[in-house]
Order: sequence, then C-alpha cells, then structure tokens
Amino acid sequence: MAETIIKIDLNQSPYENENIHNRWHPDIPMAKMVKPGDDFILECHDWTGGQIKNDDCADDVRDVDLTQVHFLTGPVGVEGAEPGDLLVVDILDIGTFEESQWGFNGFFSKQNGGGFLTEHFPEAQKSIWDFNGMFTKSRHIPNVEFAGLIHPGLIGCLPSKEMLDEWNSREKELYDTEPDRVPGLANLPYADTAHMGKLTGDAKAKAAAEGARTVPPREHGGNCDIKDLSRGSQVYFPVYVKDAGLSVGDLHFSQGDGEITFCGAIEMAGWIHLRVNIIKGGMEKYGIKNPIFKPSPMAPKYDDYLIFEGISVDEEGKQHYLDVHVAYRQACLNAIEYLKKFGYTGAQAYALLGCAPVQGHISGVVDVPNACATLWLPTDIFDFDIKPGMDGPQHSVAGSTDVPLSKDK
Repeated sequence: MAETIIKIDLNQSPYENENIHNRWHPDIPMAKMVKPGDDFILECHDWTGGQIKNDDCADDVRDVDLTQVHFLTGPVGVEGAEPGDLLVVDILDIGTFEESQWGFNGFFSKQNGGGFLTEHFPEAQKSIWDFNGMFTKSRHIPNVEFAGLIHPGLIGCLPSKEMLDEWNSREKELYDTEPDRVPGLANLPYADTAHMGKLTGDAKAKAAAEGARTVPPREHGGNCDIKDLSRGSQVYFPVYVKDAGLSVGDLHFSQGDGEITFCGAIEMAGWIHLRVNIIKGGMEKYGIKNPIFKPSPMAPKYDDYLIFEGISVDEEGKQHYLDVHVAYRQACLNAIEYLKKFGYTGAQAYALLGCAPVQGHISGVVDVPNACATLWLPTDIFDFDIKPGMDGPQHSVAGSTDVPLSKDK
C-alpha cells in the first residue's frame, strides 16, 4: 500500500498547509523527498482552494479570487535529479474523496477571468456535477451522463531562476502591449495572495514578488489541461532545478479538449498515486524542452460522434489567416447552436462541451486562408438521439432547469 506523503484537510484553508503552494519559484523548499522508483499518494485541493460551493448560486464563481489559484500539492523532491535530466512520472491511480463526491464547472465573468467564449457568455454561471462511481451527471444539464476520465489539469516541475526570469519578462512584454485589456493578456506576479509553501520571512516576501502565476502552461509543464493524462499515463518532464520539485493539482473528473469555459472541466478535490524515476541527461539525449507523455489506456470508449467543423472566419465574417484559435471557436459555437435545437440553453450546451469527453482536432493548417478545426461530440452520452433526421430534432429537453447565473455587481 502506497504511503500518502502529503495530506490535506478540506475544512482547512490551503494557506494553513506548508505542503501547498500557488506560485512557481525555484526557492520554494521541497515539501517531501522521495527516491527514484518510489510510489506515493498526494492529496489535492480543488484548484480554487474551496472557494466554490455545492449549491445553485453562481455568486462564488462571479466573486472568486483568481489571484489565489492554483493551489498545488508539493513540491516533491526526487533524490538525484539534476538540471538536464528527465523526470519520469507514472500516474498509477487517481480518484475522488469519499466525503466529496461532486465537482463544479463555471463560466467566469468577463470582468473576472473571462473564457474562450466570453463575448457570448459574459457573466458568471455554474453547474454542479454529482459522481456515481465512474459516471457523472448534473442537475443543471438534463438528459446526459458520461464516464469520467480523471486527470490532473496541472502538473510540472519547478523552474530555474533563469527560466522564471524569462517567463516574467516575456509575459510582462505581452501584457504591456494592452495593459487595460479585460480579460488581461497575462497574469503577472502578485505577492499579496502568494502561498510559498515552507518559505518564511524575507525569503518568502522576495519569492512571492517574483513567483510566476500558475495559470498558463509553460516549458516545465504546468497548467496544460490534457484530459488524457489519467491512470496509466507516463509523463517525461524536463528537470530545471536540483531534485526536480514536482507539484500537482487542479484535478478534473472529466474535461472536453480545450477546457473551453476556462473553469472548464469538472473541477474537484481528490488524490493521485504517482511513481517517479529519472533519465540522466534525458533532455539532451532526446532533444526535449517541453514535456512529452504517453496517454492513458483507460479512456472512456465512445465510438459514435457528431463532428462539428469550424474555419478561421469569425462571427463578424472577418477572414483570418490559418488561425486555429478562431477555427476551434467556430466549431464550438456551431455545436452549441446545434444542441440548442434540442432544447438546451446556450449555457447548458457550453458547459457540456467543457465537461464531457469531447475531442478537439486541428484538421487543416495549409489550405490558405482557412484553418479547419473540428469538435467531436460523443452521441452516446445523451439519452436521446441527437443525429440529424428528415423530421428534424425529435427530442425537446425539459426547459425547467438552466445553469445558474449571477449578474455582475
């Protein structure tokens, strides 16, 4: 039986746990040390640290303090790991807490975070998802149930000081091109809500002022939100500091490719069982500067899909040159409009695409001027037939529920 080397208390603020942090910085001390070949369990808060509640009001999503996120468990040091190595991480198992069999999905207000389709859904909304073993369904989105593929949205190793400085420099340069943009172009260091693990005093204050926010993915891994990093996955992380400093959090019960609502998976607290090993000098041997991984062999088996296309022409009819972002946005909007014909509200359809195991594909990037992206929606997750037919949509979803919305203050 693997040992749980870091435990959490869901009734306690993550700020009270010295084995948790919410910034990336090379000076954060290792919370625990392990050896190559060891396996161990880490417990994780949900990414907001308990700010979102299991209720039918979206005020908490509207008012969430995004400067706090993400709360990560670690860093775990691996004896013998050195810069230039690869840290091999096997995800052996991952699961929910018995006392917390639920998760949440949300759209942030455009004034506080936004999202992929924030121009269409500019105010805060929230759906709650209840877990039943490997399956989930929501009281806010009827007529749908699916198997989860639980995975860590965020996992990675500590950056070196040189890498941290590079991150902060290039993101500040981008931010400065439009500093008043809402939502912002980047999330810069912010010391007031930084939790730096075991650091204290002046060292903590200095690191908090420099620490990189955990919002984006970067060279070390981080917030990549790859839904296929589940049980049985193996990840190869570049090592940038002595002992590697592996941290993990932002667990998802399920997610669609792209995590399009930003708070876009079914977010949850839970635990993850890992094993670590080291490939000495692996970065140079394999030419690796970003993580690579083998996907889980245990993905939910859905064989029938409706595939929605999008091209790089935006909602206003403006032509973009091979823009995959615009193309995938159009594929998502096309799927939402389709699902509305069966009685779903736009918000229900949007939430569903963020939570369900939809696939996103880049289908073409060479046929100028239009890139083509596709969204693959599994049909088996619905309890009615959603395929087109000669007689038009044959099922009307009950209109008595919707995803709770909270108006901006």
